[in-house]
Amino acid sequence: MANVNQQRQRMVDTQIARRGIRNEAVLAAMRAVPRERFVAADMAEFAYADSPLPIPEGQTISQPAIVAAMIDAAEVGPGDRVLEVGTGSGYAAAVIAQIVGHDAGHVFTIERHSALAQSATSRLRELGYGNVTVRVGDGTVGWAEEAPFDAILVSAGGPDVPPALKDQLAVGGRLVIPVGAEHEQTLLKIVRRSGTAYDREERGRVAFVPLIGAQGWAEDGTRPSGNLNPDHTPGPTRRTVPTMIAAAAEPLPDPDDPAFGRFFDRWGDRRVVLLGEASHGTSEFYRARAAITKRLVERHGFTIVAVEADWPDAAAVDRHVRDRGARNGVADEPPFQRFPTWMWRNTDVAAFVDWLHDHNRGVAAPDRRTGFYGLDLYNMGGSIAAVLDYLDRVDPEAAAVARERYGCLTPWQKDPSTYGRAALTQGFRRCEAAVIDQCRALLEKRLDYAGKDGDRFLDATQNARLIATAERYYRIMYYGGAESWNLRDTHMFETLTALLDAKGPQARAVVWAHNSHIGDARQTDMGITRGELNIGQLCRERFGDAAALIGFGTHSGTVAAATDWGEAMEVKRVRPSRPDSYERLCHESGVPRFLLDLRAERNEAVRRCLLPSRLERFIGVIYRPDTELRSHYSEASLPQQFDAYVWFDETRAVTPLGPEHARSGVPDTYPFGV
Repeated sequence: MANVNQQRQRMVDTQIARRGIRNEAVLAAMRAVPRERFVAADMAEFAYADSPLPIPEGQTISQPAIVAAMIDAAEVGPGDRVLEVGTGSGYAAAVIAQIVGHDAGHVFTIERHSALAQSATSRLRELGYGNVTVRVGDGTVGWAEEAPFDAILVSAGGPDVPPALKDQLAVGGRLVIPVGAEHEQTLLKIVRRSGTAYDREERGRVAFVPLIGAQGWAEDGTRPSGNLNPDHTPGPTRRTVPTMIAAAAEPLPDPDDPAFGRFFDRWGDRRVVLLGEASHGTSEFYRARAAITKRLVERHGFTIVAVEADWPDAAAVDRHVRDRGARNGVADEPPFQRFPTWMWRNTDVAAFVDWLHDHNRGVAAPDRRTGFYGLDLYNMGGSIAAVLDYLDRVDPEAAAVARERYGCLTPWQKDPSTYGRAALTQGFRRCEAAVIDQCRALLEKRLDYAGKDGDRFLDATQNARLIATAERYYRIMYYGGAESWNLRDTHMFETLTALLDAKGPQARAVVWAHNSHIGDARQTDMGITRGELNIGQLCRERFGDAAALIGFGTHSGTVAAATDWGEAMEVKRVRPSRPDSYERLCHESGVPRFLLDLRAERNEAVRRCLLPSRLERFIGVIYRPDTELRSHYSEASLPQQFDAYVWFDETRAVTPLGPEHARSGVPDTYPFGV
């Protein structure tokens, strides 16, 4: 109980008070009402999140900040008689009832879904809110027999203000209602000054479910023919979001079609193009990114492909695609042998690597060949080996010192997370300073080493940075919170900028990473609620419009994933997207494969209607369909998160490389020998 009370207090402090609500009665009521009692049991852990939550009948319980803002705008006070249109779960009615009190105040609330009305009535009664009366009916016509009302709050968006609700206001009464098209409304405050005079004030943009009824929208999405404004001018027509997406969508050919990449020429002048994926195991995402990257490399001069992969493993691929030869003449071990092997050891990546190798063979100048680089920090063992190998060759004395410094890390190279557990004791904290000293020592010798081999120096310095960062990462990941995520993404961003700096001011990079890394974290609950940042955010902050962030999504199909970390890969069925998600809107557009340019100058109308936060699906190397909402959905504002969105309505799992893909006669330097 104490924990729930703390969550409720934190919700009020961080989501409501900090957004400017100063009404003590509103703040006190929201501290008192148990929001977890107004959602399904499996949603209780999210009750105090800064987002709306689904309830039965396709409805939602509004975001706490919106509930507070509407009650504050309506100036609800002790003793008021209040009409609420759209009972839902009963949460807003309970908050209002807490404010008006049991003596003279009363809340009358109307719900058109009888099942919701019944459950809300039972819930409110159980919680002791005897000053609330619920009835089933058409809220757009109000509750004439109980009028006039001191305040009316409408929790659904109508085409305009229903005349019946204005008529039922007391003189001095306040009506708060969202008005506009579906999922894009203006919150209005109407104050009745006399029998015929009303003041009108706009309170900002909001997004609510449609207000259905005789003086609202019809069930089929049209406006009832008899429902006109007082001056008899038609209100807005209801154009659905899927319809708007379909109109703005640019249908795409298959990724294997050479025409696919041409759709992305509009970003060919960017310094960085970041290409996402909604899962790590979906073939269409890899094939699409490969097609886009080929176009950017061939037509627009991109020379850096930077991927969400370990630096040492990607370096082995890079040596192959740029014909750099093996380190010290010794062939690399096959890369990407650690879990999740299918993420990079799959047929789609192998095909792209073959293409990149062939492309580079046609480029005479070595410095104009396109490299393949890893941004991530997990493979400490491989990184240590790479740095020591380099130092053995160019500075054996420094190599001996490095071996000493890395000594306290080596026992856990095969399972670096074990090091994280051990590092919680003071005895292991000395490693952090040691590896940072090693990184610093390597960088201080930059001029000496760079003269011997610039490419190999870049490889070794990045590995030294990786080890220093990874040591801290595996230590802090056991403390929890955003710190480990932020350390990892900052490391990946710094690796990207180091590559760009090393290749010169004209260098341009294409990045392959998960949507959670390349979409701007500030526009998701990752950043808003948990304080996490990511590469996409950092690129926008550093490069501005010279960075393009492109997300990917799907509705259903199959995916290669495990049930838990380190377990075997399975081909799993992807559940159809949730009705309250961005993915469902894209699915309902009816366009099976498309590019949606989300920039205001290209598609302002669809961008505006998609701005309000919705659920978005994220599948990594782990997929748990049974707990999909908790495990894989997060709140985001899609048009603020990405510059564009690539949609595949149905997708299939990647094919991991196996013995059946072995090829005879391939050189020892080929990285995907099987």
